[in-house]
Amino acid sequence: KKNHTTRKNTYSFEYPAGNMKFRSWISSSSSVNTTADHPVPPPKGVFTDDASNFSDLPSSTTSPSLFSQETYSLSSLQSNLSLLTLPSVPSLQNLSPGTLNLAISARCLNSLNPRNAHVTFLAMHNNLLYAASSNEINVFELTNFTLIDTFNNKDPSSGFAKSVTFLDGKIFTAHQDCKIRVWKLTPMKQHSLIATLPTLEDRLRRFVFPSSYTNVRRHKKKMWIEHHDAVSGLAVNENLMCSVSWDRCLKIWGGSKLRCIESIKAHDDAINAVVVGKDGTIFTGSADKRIRVWGKPYAEKKGKIGLIATLEKHKSAVNALALSSDESVLFSGACDRSILVWEREDSANYMVVTGALRGHTKAILCLINVSDLLFSGSADRTVRIWTRGNQGQFCCLTVLDGHRTPVRSLVAAPAVAAESGGANGGVKLFSGSFDGEIKVWQIVVSSSSGSPLIS
Repeated sequence: KKNHTTRKNTYSFEYPAGNMKFRSWISSSSSVNTTADHPVPPPKGVFTDDASNFSDLPSSTTSPSLFSQETYSLSSLQSNLSLLTLPSVPSLQNLSPGTLNLAISARCLNSLNPRNAHVTFLAMHNNLLYAASSNEINVFELTNFTLIDTFNNKDPSSGFAKSVTFLDGKIFTAHQDCKIRVWKLTPMKQHSLIATLPTLEDRLRRFVFPSSYTNVRRHKKKMWIEHHDAVSGLAVNENLMCSVSWDRCLKIWGGSKLRCIESIKAHDDAINAVVVGKDGTIFTGSADKRIRVWGKPYAEKKGKIGLIATLEKHKSAVNALALSSDESVLFSGACDRSILVWEREDSANYMVVTGALRGHTKAILCLINVSDLLFSGSADRTVRIWTRGNQGQFCCLTVLDGHRTPVRSLVAAPAVAAESGGANGGVKLFSGSFDGEIKVWQIVVSSSSGSPLIS
C-alpha cells in the first residue's frame, strides 16, 4: 500500500495484524566524535523506533511481512551517516565550564534491566520510576531501585507503550494500539486498570450521530474522539490532558469522566512530541519538520484551542521538545542532530530561533529540563548536559556515555542530599536505551569554590 504522506526519511510500514504503522524518524551515524560540528553526507538509511527490525528500503519497496516479528537484533542497527546539521543557525555553545567557574560531578550509580528490551519511555511520580518497555510498564522504588510492579504485561496486543503521565491520582499510558489506558495505584502498590480512553460511555453518547465520525481512510470512518494510529505522547496541565498521535491529531481530554472535548488535525505527518506550559500553551513536534504552538484566544478563556504559531527551522523530523524552568525558552531536537533554542518574540510569530546546540553526531531522541540543566539523549548512545550563561550562551558541561544502543528516554529530578553522603543532592538522572538498560546517574554541579548550585 502506498503511503501518501511519505517524505524523505519518514517511512511507514503496515503491520499485518491490527493495521498498526511503524513510523521511522531516527537517523543513525557512523561517527562517534561528539565534538564534531561540521556537515556530513546524507544518510543511506534509517531505522525504526518501535519495530525491532531495521531496513534501508523505503516503504513502497518493503513487504509488510518482513515486519511481522518483534525480534530485536542489535547487529541489525545500521551505521549510516546522519542528516546535515543547520549551518544557517548560529551556534550557542560558546562557553566552557571554566569560563562559568563551574565544576560538574557525574557518576553512574546503578543499572536497571526491565524484563523486556527496548525502553521506550521513562517517568517519575511519588518516588516511583515508571519504565515503559515493549508493551509493559515496570515500576521501581527510587530509594532502593526495587521492582515493585509490572502492569499491562498481560495484553501484548496493545503494542509498545509510548508515554506515561499522571493526573488527579491516576496513571495514564499511551499505546501503539491507538488507545490510552487509565490506571489506579492500589494500597498494595499494584496498578489496576480502571478505564480505556475513549470510554465506552463516551462512545455510546456519540455513536448514533453522523457528526461524531470522520474519514480516516478511503471508505473507512472512525469517531473523532478516538485516535486511529499509535498514541505517541501525553502531557497534562491542571485538569486537562493532551494526547498526540501518528494520526497527526492533537486531542484534549478533560472533566471528571475524562471525555475527549476537542480534536485538532495538528500536522501534516506523524506527531512525535508534545509539551504543555503552565499557562496551558501546547507545543507539538512532528515528522513534517514543524513545531506548532496551540492555545486559547486571549479574549476567549473558554474558547476552543487554536493555532498560535508554526515554527519552521528544522530540516528533518522533530523528535523531542522541552521547556526551560521558567517556560520562556523552548528546546527542540530532531534527526538533523541539532537542538534548536526558541525564545519568545511577540513581533516574530510568537517565538524565534536564537541558535543551535551541537555536538551529538546522530539524531536527538529525547530532551528534558531540570533545575536549569538541559539533558539530551541521542542515537549516538550518549547523553549531553547543557547549562545557560547570563548572556544566553550555552555550555556543554559533560557527556555521559556507557550505553550500548541509542538513548531513547530521559527523566530526572532533584536528588535527596542524603543520597550523596550528606552533600548537595544535585540531580538524579535516569536514561533508557534500546537494549532495555536503564542507567542511574548522580549529577552535581557546583561553583569552582565548591558551593553547590543545584539543591
